Amino acid sequence: MLKIGLIGCGTIGTSICKAIDDGTIEAELFAIYDRNREDAEDLISTLEMSEPKVMEAAEMIKEIDLLVECASQEAVYEIIPSALLAKCDVMIMSVGAFADEKLYNTIKGLAKDNNCKVYLPSGAIVGLDGLKSASSEDIYSVTLTTQKPPSGLAGAPHVIRNNIDLDKITGKTVLFEGPATEAVKAFPANVNVAATLSIAGIGFEKTTVKIVANPALTRNIHEISVEGAFGEFTTRVENVPSPTNPKTSYLAPLSAIATLKKISDPFQTGT
Repeated sequence: MLKIGLIGCGTIGTSICKAIDDGTIEAELFAIYDRNREDAEDLISTLEMSEPKVMEAAEMIKEIDLLVECASQEAVYEIIPSALLAKCDVMIMSVGAFADEKLYNTIKGLAKDNNCKVYLPSGAIVGLDGLKSASSEDIYSVTLTTQKPPSGLAGAPHVIRNNIDLDKITGKTVLFEGPATEAVKAFPANVNVAATLSIAGIGFEKTTVKIVANPALTRNIHEISVEGAFGEFTTRVENVPSPTNPKTSYLAPLSAIATLKKISDPFQTGT
């Protein structure tokens, strides 16, 4: 049985642990870690069938098959290289860290050299299976259009830098359009979505991102349009927030659970 260690006991980490505990994911939850030890201990107290240890990441990676990162971009820098050197597969939720091309190339090289797998769940978007299929031939363009209520864009560097008064937006307004390399800096809260799409498709420089403020919305909307040798497709998802954390789309933890189910399942479907 797959032996899993998990880092980060927030919304996504908790969802994964409970899915292992109730048998949704056929695996052993061997160990967990959080910078706040109390959060790790509190999570363990809610589990019925699993009895994971609280372990530092450096020790955990010596004893597990798969490390699941649900903590932060900093954790990707600090922990993932060591896990790969220990010949441990990894699943990464903080995909936005790969906007750093040097880190991306380092992780990819370590995985290849140590015969390891790096898993990146789809997160809050849909359509990556089609994009991956299409990338077997030429792709001409990939565009991500994200619409959010104006309040959902508060605090973004682009909004602050350009003195955009979100309270005065009365209709659908494009705040940003440009390559993903710029989008991840202008709107960091959108970074994981843009990063995952860029890695699956044609890269950060060629992937176009549009950020739209729409006061008529109560949900975040992600639309992906792809054109290539295969033809064209468009996907759209309207995300409801996680029941336990309104800042996290419910689809994000569900995609993490689905990825782990696929890893542990001998019967594989989809691209």
